[in-house]
This record gives sequence, structure tokens and C-alpha cells, in this order.
Amino acid sequence: MSGQKPATWAYTESFVREDDVLERARARAEELGCVPVHPGVGAALRVLAAALSARSVVEIGTGAGVSGLWLLRGMPSDGVLTTIDIEPEHQRAAKEAFTEAGIAGNRTRLISGRALDVLPRLTDGVYDLVLCDAAKPEYEDYLDQALRLLRPGGVVAFDNALWHDKVADPAQRDETTTAIRELGKRVRDDERLVSALLPTGDGLLTAVLRG
Repeated sequence: MSGQKPATWAYTESFVREDDVLERARARAEELGCVPVHPGVGAALRVLAAALSARSVVEIGTGAGVSGLWLLRGMPSDGVLTTIDIEPEHQRAAKEAFTEAGIAGNRTRLISGRALDVLPRLTDGVYDLVLCDAAKPEYEDYLDQALRLLRPGGVVAFDNALWHDKVADPAQRDETTTAIRELGKRVRDDERLVSALLPTGDGLLTAVLRG
């Protein structure tokens, strides 16, 4: 089987087009120096949220609100997104994006702080989806928290699971690449999880918690 061609990758990334609200959120992300999810990853997250009818979602890494917008657009109208970021400035940008999108204030809960300090305070076993897109060396710790937070049948997803094509190259052994590679092995080998590594964006590792 031939490798994925650049034109094919570009086509899939632009298959679901982003509107002006998302484009402005991306512009704010660039100004702030935070890297948002690729459009293809956003579209995949929207599909996951819609398939789960996800009413309770946790996002680790708010950024400027790009991934949050995609998630909220897949969630039911009464769904609530709890989003965590260590940078208050990022969350102000995200709040602006959510307001522009016409999302009711009671549908988002923005928590400023270090994820590993905030997550233990969230309720066990009630969340439909957990998206992890913050400090890569902490991904395995995020997994531990996600397994506690998710209901049976819930989904955990990790962005940047291919980390700029480094994860697939065994010669790449820097801290971030190694952490993401080890996370992938752990998710793949955990019998509680049904997993897939999607080659969209910079890689989206997804797993369903068995019932």
C-alpha cells in the first residue's frame, strides 16, 4: 500500500471547511503562540462528540478555543464543555470565540490552572469525552485521570499523537516523542480500551473505555 500523498492529506484536512468564527479563533491562537488542532482533527472531534451525544466533555488545553468550538458543535444543545488551561489569556481568547459563535455561557466552564491540579477535583465516571492537548510529557498522567473521569463507553482522545512524524521514527528519542510513543503503546495494550490512531492533522489517538 502506498503512503499518503501530500495532496490527499491536504484534501482530507480541508474536507470540512471552517467558518469565519473558527478562522478568527485560529488567528488569535497564532497571536498568542498556541497551536490549535488541525481542521481534520477538529472535524473528527465533532464527529466523536456527535456520535456519543456527548453532554459532558473535558478538554485539557483550551488554547484559543478552536478545538472547543469543534467539540461544542458536535455536542447536543444542552452539552457542557469543561475546559482547562494554565494560561488565563488563552481562555479569554476562547471565551471571545465562544461568544462570537453564539454559544450560551452556561455551556462552557473555563477553569484556569494546571491540569493535574484541576482534574482530580472533577467527578468520577460521568464524562462522555476527554480531549488531551496540553503538556505532552504529562499525557500518561492525563490518561490516568481520563480513565477515572469517563463513563463506560466514553472516549479519550490525544492530539499530536504522531508529533511531527517523529513518533514513527525509532531514532527520535527526545522527551516529548518518547512520552507520546509510550502513551500509544500503553493505550493500544490496555484491555480496557478499544483504540485507533487516526492519521489526521498531527495524529489523533482515540480510545473507547469498554463497558
